[in-house]
Amino acid sequence: MHKMWSRTNQIETRQTITLQRPPKRSKQIHIVCGQAMNVKRDQQYTSPPSLLTETIPIIDLSDPNDELVTHKLVKASEEWGVFQVVNHGIPVYLMQQLRELGRQFFELPESEKESVTRPADSQDIEGYFTKNPKHLKAWNDHLIHNLWPPSSINYRYWPKNPVDYRKVTEEYTRNVTKLTDKILGYLSKGLGLRREALKEGLGGDKILYLMRINYYPPSDSVIGAPAHADLCALTLIISNEVPGLQVFKGDHWFDVEYISSAIVVLISDQIMRMSNGRYKSVLHRSVMNKEKTRMSWPVLIEPDHDLVVGPLPDLTGEENPPKFESLAFEDYVHRKLNKLLRD
Repeated sequence: MHKMWSRTNQIETRQTITLQRPPKRSKQIHIVCGQAMNVKRDQQYTSPPSLLTETIPIIDLSDPNDELVTHKLVKASEEWGVFQVVNHGIPVYLMQQLRELGRQFFELPESEKESVTRPADSQDIEGYFTKNPKHLKAWNDHLIHNLWPPSSINYRYWPKNPVDYRKVTEEYTRNVTKLTDKILGYLSKGLGLRREALKEGLGGDKILYLMRINYYPPSDSVIGAPAHADLCALTLIISNEVPGLQVFKGDHWFDVEYISSAIVVLISDQIMRMSNGRYKSVLHRSVMNKEKTRMSWPVLIEPDHDLVVGPLPDLTGEENPPKFESLAFEDYVHRKLNKLLRD
């Protein structure tokens, strides 16, 4: 069962926490961190009322009824902007290997982790980063690097220790790209379009896959990552067994249930825009655990930075005019972070 808190009963802390608007950064870092949003919060966690029983959808992709799977996935994307998929084709053993290798990396001595740190004179957003107490927006260390396409990969930012990191990550990438194609196909079909429509609209084989491994050590702080909606197209997430991901719906925060074999799918801004608002870009955040380390492995799927993205032409007309301006992805990121969007 997913726990749920009211909008005014979310944070237990001695002082009010204010979410700062992210500063302008280099190209990809905007998408990696998402867009921070101001959400009202009070000072106490409370148990949710027992009558509030909504749960985040869990969808079985092995169901042979294609129409039923499409209906469930579309309904979840319209109402929640988030769902979990099971029997999705990615082997459970592979997911567990990815978790174990990530844990091993973050437990290495700092000197070894720094071998994949971004050089001081580099503008890359890839590499190992530690939280900065003087400029703290999220209470996590993290490792970021591109997964796909091959032309985007810089193995300088892939750890050599643990030794199986590259092998396992490349196998996971092959599987997660196939799953993404499947999900985009269902979303396209739900819009009455060809299954390839959304993938093509995001750039086809030029779609960028980027992984960010988040490491949240035990802390008395409540917020690990502030409330935000991702600026990319989709985000696919696995985590360890420590809960912490929450999504916002109907003035309440919902815990995302941990299911070891499931992939959490977040609808993000570009799918919302391409669907002309039919699919919801979900507001989400991460909360800390006082006793246990939480880790997550989000894979962010985004278009090429120069690609113009907006409502698909087949979805608009006189009776359904475009709700969003078509913009190059890089321009969209800049405008949203600087509150310059006109839609």
